[in-house]
Amino acid sequence: MNRSTEQRTTFLGTYFDRDTALRLARWAGLLAWVLLGLYTYITLVAIGQQVLPILSGAISYDGMNIFDRMSILTPQITQLTPGLVYFVMLKIAQQVLLILLDVEDNTRRAARKQ
Repeated sequence: MNRSTEQRTTFLGTYFDRDTALRLARWAGLLAWVLLGLYTYITLVAIGQQVLPILSGAISYDGMNIFDRMSILTPQITQLTPGLVYFVMLKIAQQVLLILLDVEDNTRRAARKQ
């Protein structure tokens, strides 16, 4: 990654190294997508393992009411929940880093004008 060519100020209100914050935000966004993909894959495999015996006739759910049938795949679908939470939290962290970087950049610009 190229280093920033802007001049460094001696203003003490700056908190972040711009390049490090951008790199960290990019890694947080990438990790969010990787974890979401991993949890989606795990969920799809679990659903496939539950549905294939049903389709082949090895397991029969005759005599079950509609509510019991709807809850058959609930444990498999809930495996996706941690992945969604990780995804949302990492994306929020990425955006917060970028917002803080913008705030700092505005602070630096204001310090140059004085």
